[in-house]
Amino acid sequence: MTDLDWVPQSCTLPTEERPLRIAAWDGLLTDRLRRVSRPEPLRLRLDLGSDTGIEGRVRDLVGRESGCCAFFDLTVGVDSGAVLLDVAVEQVHAPVLDALAARAGRIADTSETS
Repeated sequence: MTDLDWVPQSCTLPTEERPLRIAAWDGLLTDRLRRVSRPEPLRLRLDLGSDTGIEGRVRDLVGRESGCCAFFDLTVGVDSGAVLLDVAVEQVHAPVLDALAARAGRIADTSETS
């Protein structure tokens, strides 16, 4: 599966902009991801830490993502200073969530071994 194979038809982001958005997600996850969890089958939680400015960076990306991928239900929260991003989908988009979870998991695994 390539970077763009898992993007559903319902994504309205122009195709030429998709690699940049994937890079934005990868950059955020590579820089800040502390933990990935799956509290429910259709919900992914990303713990992005508590560094200065991270909440604004996450909210900016969530705002851009919400504009093109309405199938994502993105919720930013703060718990004990840590920024948490919950990503939920309907059952029809479970493969998209699975792909995001796998991508985040690979990034988390890489950062743990570095």
